[in-house]
Amino acid sequence: MRTATRVGVFGLLGSGNLGNDGSLEAVLGYLRAEHPEAVVDALCGGPEAVTARFGIPATRLHWNRAEYRTASRAGAIAAKGLGKLVDVFRTAAWVRRHDVVIVPGMGVLEATLPLRPWGFPYSLFLLCASGRLLRTRVALVSVGAAEIRNRPTRALVRWSGRLAAYRSYRDAQSRDAMRAMGVDTARDEVYPDLAFALPTTSAAMSSGTVCVGVMDFHGGNDDRARADEIYRRYLDGTIRFVRALVEEGRPVRLLTGDDCDASVVAAILDAVDSALVTAAEPASLADLMNEMAAADAVVAVRYHNLICALKTGTPVLALCYAAKSDALMDRMGLGAYCHPARAVDADRLLEQFRDLEKHSAELRHTLTERNRAAAQQLARQFAALTAALFPATDHAHAHAHREAR
Repeated sequence: MRTATRVGVFGLLGSGNLGNDGSLEAVLGYLRAEHPEAVVDALCGGPEAVTARFGIPATRLHWNRAEYRTASRAGAIAAKGLGKLVDVFRTAAWVRRHDVVIVPGMGVLEATLPLRPWGFPYSLFLLCASGRLLRTRVALVSVGAAEIRNRPTRALVRWSGRLAAYRSYRDAQSRDAMRAMGVDTARDEVYPDLAFALPTTSAAMSSGTVCVGVMDFHGGNDDRARADEIYRRYLDGTIRFVRALVEEGRPVRLLTGDDCDASVVAAILDAVDSALVTAAEPASLADLMNEMAAADAVVAVRYHNLICALKTGTPVLALCYAAKSDALMDRMGLGAYCHPARAVDADRLLEQFRDLEKHSAELRHTLTERNRAAAQQLARQFAALTAALFPATDHAHAHAHREAR
């Protein structure tokens, strides 16, 4: 009798980012449907949250509990250094216990938001190097990538990609970026983001509400010198846009995608003192989709907020902070409705929003067709994943199918 496949999932999961957890939910759905015999656990940022929500055992990603706090005192700096060394052995020991490790989606190969090389890029490199040394297959599944200028981060990301046993990307730009950074992508495929595999919330009756997804946005790695200026311009433009909607009598529902976005919601509520402006507290992508399905239109900045609107068939205008957002909107037929998050112009945003609503009916039809295509492509992604990571299981399934015939 063949033993159960031991599958690990890895990433900044359970840490308050709804998109990351949605990617995990999609992969767990695939495993439970196609490989119910698999024994699954996680190495992640928020193990308690992952276990509580998804019912799988989970281990803390870093030995040093203060990994993401700025270290200024000598003791804290020494603890961080020691943690990096300890994590080499902790990661290898965890990888050794598995047949397969899956990194479910997420922008794990990009630095479009502020990122230090010895944070997550180092952790991902340890994972992929351990997988290669210990002969555990590591799969980067429908991940995001972007060409990185910082040399240490670029090197860690390049080697992580090279050492992984399987790679697929959520858009063509990601694959192109990895090729530009020195990874052979000849056999790598492009599929939609994993969140498109989640159950879809049906559109509700029109309420006149406009959902505005916000983000604690300060630019990316290359914008550190002007991070405050970028944040202020983004926030001021968003406030002006919300205020204009309220003056027209439109209800506005503020949505977040990460715990850190709460401060932006508070700033908007403080600046626009109106009962027409309310805030939701979504705990999952399903919660976001429920909110967006009941809206007439959505304006959002976070990548997975955009996906939630697109999945529900709700017309959405994207505040784009990286090429991945433009690529997503173009793929779904809404490429004309993009606006730069680093330079929000409230007047131009309102003009684009009114055009979006004017074409709402045809855009909803377009989204129905594009969502159907995305579902078919992800079915092919999961079939390819089974063939690459579960060859014995895949053979058994094929044999059972032949026997049934």
